Amino acid sequence: MAPRFMALGPDGLVFVADRALDQVLALPDRDGDGQADEVIIVARGLYVPTSLAFRNGELYVGETAGVTRLTLHPRHRHAKEETPVITDLPPVGRHYTRTVLFGPDGRLYVSIGSSCNVCRESDPHRAAVWVYPPDGGSGEPFTVGLRNAVGLAVNPWTQTIWATNNGRDFMGDDRPPDTVYELAAGADAGWPRCHAGTIPDPDFGRQPDACQGVLQPVLTLPAHVAPLGLAFYPRDASGPAAFPADMQGDLFIALHGSWNRSTLVGYKVVRVPLDDSGRPEGPPEDFAIGFLQPDGRVLGRPVGLLVLPDGSMLVSDDRAGFIYRISRE
Repeated sequence: MAPRFMALGPDGLVFVADRALDQVLALPDRDGDGQADEVIIVARGLYVPTSLAFRNGELYVGETAGVTRLTLHPRHRHAKEETPVITDLPPVGRHYTRTVLFGPDGRLYVSIGSSCNVCRESDPHRAAVWVYPPDGGSGEPFTVGLRNAVGLAVNPWTQTIWATNNGRDFMGDDRPPDTVYELAAGADAGWPRCHAGTIPDPDFGRQPDACQGVLQPVLTLPAHVAPLGLAFYPRDASGPAAFPADMQGDLFIALHGSWNRSTLVGYKVVRVPLDDSGRPEGPPEDFAIGFLQPDGRVLGRPVGLLVLPDGSMLVSDDRAGFIYRISRE
């Protein structure tokens, strides 16, 4: 199993996309002990499913070439109907995950990564977040110039969509930084000509105005840490497993970890303190570590984050094949 992003069903049931076996799973915890009692196969035979989102009790699955809506059996949780919603996403390429999210406006947002490390794309879907009517149909670019925006989440205090973005490779160990963006309609984050708002690309950004007018990130992270899932922890969490008060209202980010850096970085979950308006007010701090051992052994790679009603947080790991539960207990 390679668990990627997770979603909470209307009745509190946890669902997860399993990229390795092309399936969606449900993980009931009937006795409330913080461990799944069984693994239910909701749907199988999907095309590299990596993300999930619920709307009106139906489950939307982000797959490499599109988005599928699953109508679930009310008792058995199996998908009794699968309906293609979006069918024209690029089916191959360097970045093949697709992240789905329903925004505050009720529309369906889908992130599509670039086909390459750095290049000029011919398919306008690439390196962008697109927006669609909730049941599919004709979409349009929402924010472009994002090399690989994997994580999407709604900031509950600004009611805007934030996205993690993985920067280009082969500019050295420390450039360009990975980033988090607050998406905006019609904005351009600059890729491939500009990185992280201020760094011209050595191949595609030789013009003097390469970074002029590009969307600026709300947060920069060390190069190559590969930020994926992000979650805004609620400010009023009061469940038995709720995090301490000084962690509530903050942003948590899963760093999948580097692959082409001389010294490995990432491989952890970090916490970003936010101010009362929901903006970063301090640098990222380590929250969950141990995926990367001091001797360089990699035990896991965190991917998705999900805050549960009891205040605990789930962290998926697509290398070790686990989902961890972190609580105050």
